[in-house]
Amino acid sequence: MEKGLHGTTTVGLRVRDYVVLAADRRATAGYYVAHKRTRKIIRIADYMAVTTAGLVADAQMLAEWLSSHLHYYSMVTGKRMSVSAAAQYLAAILHSSRLYPYIVQLLLGGYDDRPRLYNIDWFGSMTEERYVATGSGSPTAIGVIEDGYREDMSLEDAVSLARRAVLSATRRDAFSGNGIDIVAIGKGFYQEYHYTIEEALKLERA
Repeated sequence: MEKGLHGTTTVGLRVRDYVVLAADRRATAGYYVAHKRTRKIIRIADYMAVTTAGLVADAQMLAEWLSSHLHYYSMVTGKRMSVSAAAQYLAAILHSSRLYPYIVQLLLGGYDDRPRLYNIDWFGSMTEERYVATGSGSPTAIGVIEDGYREDMSLEDAVSLARRAVLSATRRDAFSGNGIDIVAIGKGFYQEYHYTIEEALKLERA
């Protein structure tokens, strides 16, 4: 269960006008590389996304529930659900199931009146963060982030920092690798970036 929860690297950064989420693509089952093109960032809406670490089925189901809940909320109220309320919804589900937990660690990022980033664990604990890294590669990734993070950094610099953080984890962590996916979200803005490890290394050397 510990390997299932932590065998990955996910990163979140909240900067002045954007939130940036990043993850590697490797899915593992113990020491076996089960899949090399896993998408660990799930788009929930045009202003919100979630990164997943843990059991794929649990993460996909939680993301589907959240997406449906946002759609229902919008239909009933005529408004968009805030990122904070969405994080609380996920935390409530996880907390209510804590005796038979969903094996996931989630980073929820989005933009309502400002960029927001939440870290939610499998017991339903929820914290708002400026930057965060989860998974087996997080000890390496967080060091890169802390060395380069500034809250007023540009989107380009934030994407570069997130990419370098995940890339550094793939060099040291056997459970992370095979590519890097990044999502940036701002006011009326949702952009995806995709890199092979070779492409990320070339950008690192440039």
